[in-house]
Amino acid sequence: MNTTPRSERRSLHFILMSMLAVFAVIAAACGSDAADVVDSATDAVEDGAEAVEDAVTGDDEEEAMEEEDAMEEDGDDAMEEEVAVDRSITVALVGNDNITRMGELAAEHFTPQTGIEVNLTVLDEQTLREVTTRDVGAGGEQFDVVQIGMYETPQFGANGWLVGLNDLAAASDTYDIDDLIPAVRNGLSVDGELYASPFYAESSFVMYRSDIIDNMPAAPTWEEVAAIAREVDTEEMAGICLRGKPGWGDLGAAFTTVLNTFGGTWWLANDDGSIGASQVDQPEFAEALNFYVDLLNDAGEDDAANSSFNECKTLYEEGKVAMWYDATVAASLFPDDVVANTAFALAPTKETDASGWLWAWTLAIPVSTSDQDAAWQFIDWATNADYHELIASEDGWRAVPPGTRQSLYERPEYLEAADAFAQRTLDAMLAAPIDNPGTTPRPGLPGVQYVGVPEFQDVGTQCTQLFSAAIAGSMSVEDALADCHIIASEVSN
Repeated sequence: MNTTPRSERRSLHFILMSMLAVFAVIAAACGSDAADVVDSATDAVEDGAEAVEDAVTGDDEEEAMEEEDAMEEDGDDAMEEEVAVDRSITVALVGNDNITRMGELAAEHFTPQTGIEVNLTVLDEQTLREVTTRDVGAGGEQFDVVQIGMYETPQFGANGWLVGLNDLAAASDTYDIDDLIPAVRNGLSVDGELYASPFYAESSFVMYRSDIIDNMPAAPTWEEVAAIAREVDTEEMAGICLRGKPGWGDLGAAFTTVLNTFGGTWWLANDDGSIGASQVDQPEFAEALNFYVDLLNDAGEDDAANSSFNECKTLYEEGKVAMWYDATVAASLFPDDVVANTAFALAPTKETDASGWLWAWTLAIPVSTSDQDAAWQFIDWATNADYHELIASEDGWRAVPPGTRQSLYERPEYLEAADAFAQRTLDAMLAAPIDNPGTTPRPGLPGVQYVGVPEFQDVGTQCTQLFSAAIAGSMSVEDALADCHIIASEVSN
């Protein structure tokens, strides 16, 4: 941007105008003697200076200054757009509001600044997980950047499928790896090496209509939540929205937090941490699934078997459900009028002290990328604190992707704009029982709404198809449990 003071710019303008007048006189005076030319040129300089002075000091001064500023702004814009687009990367993303917004801003800001075009492949959660696992695991070259979560990152990193980010972050002037919230950084690292950068992080909690519900405890039990949901349920407004769409990260995520706090688990853990006997046939598992299905049948949303995050968010914003148990990130996506009538409670419990999940949607670089530098530039841009400033300037501080950086929770502007949920989100994340989510040890890496073993992706997906059918009423809970137990037992050691 031009930083020359306005008074200096005016002086330069006067001189240029005067010189133009001199050149015009000289051109017209060809063939005259030198003295006449000099005298005429001198008169022209004086006349030109007086004319310019009159133009900027008279009634037109303000207009002249505005035109000058406009020309400067146009010049600045042109300079920003001068970077030629000569490289491109392909990025796989999940389709939700703040992530698709990031894609829009990449086209408006990142590409003009860097010359790197970002080609987006936007998928629903289950499809994204299947596609990225298949492509990254096979060493495919379809994507330069993939959006994965806290379940996949440590497994992919340990398998050598992802580029480690520690050295790239250390060389960056903008990233600041030490600003990451420790629980999130640890969950995305293996032996101290960060393998994915968090775009946003979350726990889970209850969001409810404060103008309808006035008896919700700050830390409710599932029995209390169910009783309130049934109490306020009407034909026009369901009592609660819960995920029912098949998928280990859809229905499987919400249900597994219920399972944990009901004292159940998918498998026992062997002494070496491997998968032990299936526990799907145990009473605690049956109690949790019956509770979940009954609550949806009694007070849940219409077509619950096809509902996940986006569907429940829409229903809640439209006033068609009175409460919703899901990801804390939802609060940052609500319109102002929805936030004004919403209150928040911690994830419900039964046998455990806490039950909220811990999750991060992240950006990672497969080792098969053909342009690691461009991929890292994009990840750095999309996940550093400067991106928070960009979102705040475009959409307001409340819209900033939450849960990743300590500095965000030190910004007075954010704490004021997100007063309704900022501290509650952070409290829920810190309380998430990632190392001990239930009442019994489980195999694999730490996790709350998933079991940290590769086998869980397939088992969880198959079993939630059965559970979703039970929600829809096309099969009984007993049959769903029996079939799921067979599936889970096939991977037991």
